[in-house]
Amino acid sequence: MRKPWLVGAALAAAFIWTGPSRAQDTVKIAYIDPLSGAFADVGEQGLNHYKYMADKINAAGGVNGRKLEIIGLDNKMNPKEALVQLEKAIDMGARYITQGNGSALAAALIEAVEKHNERNPKDRVLFINYAAVDPVFTNDKCSFWHFRFDADSDMKMEIITDWLKTQPNLKKAYVLGQDYSFGQQVSAAAGRMIKAKRPDMEIVGNELHPLGRVKDFAPYITKMRAAGADVLITGNWGTDMTLLIKAAMDSGYTVPVLTYYGGGLGAPTAMGKAAVGYVKQVTEFHKNIDGMNLDAFMDDYEKTVKQDLYYLRIKNAMEMVAKAMNEAKSVDAEAVALKLEGMSIDSPTGKITMRKDNHQILMPMFISTLSDKAKRTVDNTPFGFQTDLRVEADKTAAATTCQMKRPAS
Repeated sequence: MRKPWLVGAALAAAFIWTGPSRAQDTVKIAYIDPLSGAFADVGEQGLNHYKYMADKINAAGGVNGRKLEIIGLDNKMNPKEALVQLEKAIDMGARYITQGNGSALAAALIEAVEKHNERNPKDRVLFINYAAVDPVFTNDKCSFWHFRFDADSDMKMEIITDWLKTQPNLKKAYVLGQDYSFGQQVSAAAGRMIKAKRPDMEIVGNELHPLGRVKDFAPYITKMRAAGADVLITGNWGTDMTLLIKAAMDSGYTVPVLTYYGGGLGAPTAMGKAAVGYVKQVTEFHKNIDGMNLDAFMDDYEKTVKQDLYYLRIKNAMEMVAKAMNEAKSVDAEAVALKLEGMSIDSPTGKITMRKDNHQILMPMFISTLSDKAKRTVDNTPFGFQTDLRVEADKTAAATTCQMKRPAS
């Protein structure tokens, strides 16, 4: 059931163009993600995190004496619509944008921001990427104006395949993903890394399906079962994630499922008890990480938003951007970008650092499993995630092909 806060977020997004004018001294951050359609819940979840963090920062004095303002804009999961919303955001005075759902959309935004900044050297825009994980954004197509606060898909697959090295009893893997740039990257990385780290493991299936259009994954489960797969790997998210897992569990296909987003909004509810002990996720956060000292923050978030905390990375991103603005004594995009490069902070899970050479965050990462014995539960279910494996931030770093082009001083 959609939470009151979520309904409010969606209404706010629709209201933004007809509502009363906002204060001119706010620092506007445009959130350009899906707020309608099949992935609306995912987009609204991220928007809620940003609004909550802006309120926390504003309550503490804002940045350089100015308040942060989050503007929700619906990209309808369409790259062309994302560019339309980018233009609106700039017209509204936003010089910071954020997006995360859909690497194809992120690619369009990065290119558009680059062009805008070339044409408007005194009015530049900065892109805060909180979840679009195509590795190319911090490699061949890196941009000075783009900072990623999530691990890329290759970094996550490295962790998944390191875990597979410890599971010699698993012999046959099936890889299923969404047919767009991110899903294609996950598919390729799984094939490449399993071959290198588990040459004895057979990949009995590696296929893609249309993004957001499959209503019943039972035929895919039938193929996995027929192929004898004893482990499933998927980068699916949103309804593609929940429907896939539900189909597997409803049919009694109980094999380890290695996911990127198994703990996403609504997934534990859809998966149910049958998924306990089987569904794993590779993330920077779950609610039961040892030593976090984050209970009070999580309690307040859940009381205020009526929703689970999921994106610790949004907390990290907002705190780092605010810190950069304060240290720069400016909200100018270039000045803030220069402060963000190489910045480290102590996050609840440990020290995190924004790489200077490619603008990729390094942070501790975790593999965790859905459990019915977790202290903190999710999705109003009796289930939560418990840690299987912790990987320290420096161990997640990978070589980069980025040739960063910085603006002339």
